[in-house]
Amino acid sequence: MARKRKGRDIHGWLIVDKPAGISSNAVVNKVRWAMDAKKAGHAGTLDPEATGVLAVALGEATKTVPYVTDTLKAYRFTVRLGQATNTDDAEGEVIAENSARPTDDEIEAALSQFSGQIMQVPPKFSAVKIDGERAYKLARDDEEFEIAARPLWVEELVMVGREDANHVTLEMTCGKGGYVRSIARDLGEALGCLGHVRELRRIWSGPFDAENGVSIELIEELAKTGELDQYLLPLEEGLFELPELRCTAEGATRLKHGNPGMVLNSDAEYGDEAWASFEGKAVAVGIFRSGELHPSRVFNQ
Repeated sequence: MARKRKGRDIHGWLIVDKPAGISSNAVVNKVRWAMDAKKAGHAGTLDPEATGVLAVALGEATKTVPYVTDTLKAYRFTVRLGQATNTDDAEGEVIAENSARPTDDEIEAALSQFSGQIMQVPPKFSAVKIDGERAYKLARDDEEFEIAARPLWVEELVMVGREDANHVTLEMTCGKGGYVRSIARDLGEALGCLGHVRELRRIWSGPFDAENGVSIELIEELAKTGELDQYLLPLEEGLFELPELRCTAEGATRLKHGNPGMVLNSDAEYGDEAWASFEGKAVAVGIFRSGELHPSRVFNQ
């Protein structure tokens, strides 16, 4: 018999403004402990030294994580020009230097190469799997290996500041799976001067903004008091890109048992993925067909 997981049945999103120096998983564990939650996860890893939005899903909200990770997100980051590191960020060892420094106009011109659908090679110090092993583990062991390029949608990449000749600050809006460190590395190579990320902040992710996030200090201060619940956002926030279908009490009952349920009204078209609600609460996600939702995920909140 499986051991019953301890903790509260609490459902929703806690948006954390992650500080530098802590891993995403450590933040999730701290939130779960502080809120005494049975289950928690996050919608998109941030590097330990990165800051900004880390959307932590609790309870049944973990079933909506894919809908947040698949949406657009935005980053503000500073590139240190003239140096390449083995990790493509400031935590790594400098492996090459170049004295060339591009002008603002040259940087602006180069940014056009990184818009739209691009192919990107993740950093060797990343969690990408190579023959079953994490790339960062192979890199730490000085193993020789290659990582295949993968597609990335870049909605926008713009220059927002130039601190000095050695640094440029950029903002990027992109889809799932983007590595900002790779953008900095590849931009430096395109400019002929090399580059790596000095600072990185995720300013928003889907419906969640960093400026509305809670701090680690507040989480620790209010831990185990129940007062953190006031910062919890509804599970439904994670379904913001899907059409909502309202259902009857009978339809809700059928959906909760994994069966197709009748919905009352909808902007969805036949075959669309959507979510059904009853009295404002999400009941299920599924495919809309002929006045019914055919569920693929059911919520028990």
